[in-house]
Amino acid sequence: MAIDTAQQKENTAAGYVGSAAYLSLHTADPAGTGANEVSGGSPAYQRVALTWSAGPVDGVYTASLAAPFEVPPSTTITHVGVWTAQTGGTYLDKAACSVTFASQGQLTLPSITYTQS
Repeated sequence: MAIDTAQQKENTAAGYVGSAAYLSLHTADPAGTGANEVSGGSPAYQRVALTWSAGPVDGVYTASLAAPFEVPPSTTITHVGVWTAQTGGTYLDKAACSVTFASQGQLTLPSITYTQS
């Protein structure tokens, strides 16, 4: 059954973003485990904190990222992942993307959006 009301979409989205604290980068599909997370580099790669904000009661939240990602050389990013913690934690979700770095660099994402439908 689909969610019928804007308020319930908002309630469900609030639960999601309440756990989704960090964004990660992956070199292949993280599947249901968060596998294939980027590692290495100098400065070293690490997950980036998310700060979520809501607009109208509609189940849509937007997150800003605390900093850019450091990406090691010769890295192709195919997915981003959502986690409960900066290290370890619980893997929650993914989205596909495609970015390639020939040399060490930074990936800046101005924001990400979660929409509960």
